[in-house]
Amino acid sequence: MSAQALGTVGFIGYGNMAQAIAKGALKQGVLQGEDIVACAHNFEKLEHNTSLIGARAVRSAKEVCEASDAIIIAVKPHQVAKVLDPVADLIVKRGIAVISVAAGWSLKRYQELLGNWAHVQCIIPNTPIAVCQGVTLAETAHSLTDSQLSMFNSLFEPISLIERVDAEHMNIAMCISSCAPAFTAMYMEALGDAGVKYGLQRDCAYRLAAKMIEGFGALYMDTRTHPGQMKDAVCSPGGTTIRGVAELESRGFRGDVISAVDAIENIN
Repeated sequence: MSAQALGTVGFIGYGNMAQAIAKGALKQGVLQGEDIVACAHNFEKLEHNTSLIGARAVRSAKEVCEASDAIIIAVKPHQVAKVLDPVADLIVKRGIAVISVAAGWSLKRYQELLGNWAHVQCIIPNTPIAVCQGVTLAETAHSLTDSQLSMFNSLFEPISLIERVDAEHMNIAMCISSCAPAFTAMYMEALGDAGVKYGLQRDCAYRLAAKMIEGFGALYMDTRTHPGQMKDAVCSPGGTTIRGVAELESRGFRGDVISAVDAIENIN
């Protein structure tokens, strides 16, 4: 589906995640700047950010809804009801596809807000979507029409892996795809520090760590080999790698990762 066929995509809220989606879509040619309209609380900042990609800044959610074939709700979860209440009738009347990136919002909750006739898909993307390497968690239940679902897939498939998850498991899936990048950044930084400790230039150490992470993920996606087997393939008997693995095990590396996920999941 071409950018023209997708129509106009509006963003209600234009923070980091909204900008990441827009950048990825432009990078892949799925959208052009003129196909994007956005509103946000800080209009001066919005004007600057939209000008970077040739998108149009407007002052209200009503203007976004009037101009758009699909809208992406990218405000904070606690702001969703306040922002959408004044435009709920307009959204339903125009049959606009609503794509929500607000964590904790499900199809059922949107139907309570907008009514059962609204066309809604709830998602949780992650920031690598900006470079077309993202993950988009999509709630299994949705109320998009067939043509809207085709539009949704045409927008997000070129910039991310779309993984469908039931509402009950969206939070834990979010921990892995959207929170764990912070853990991975810490891991990458730690590898960089270790490289610098032993004389590597920092930019070299970061490049090596980043490409290793990218390549290991790509290798798994290509082969679907169990991660334990992939680890074992690098660990020669009596070799160097197994010594590092044993040290990480002695310090509770895997348990610490699971505990970090527990800490996030237990607040929901």
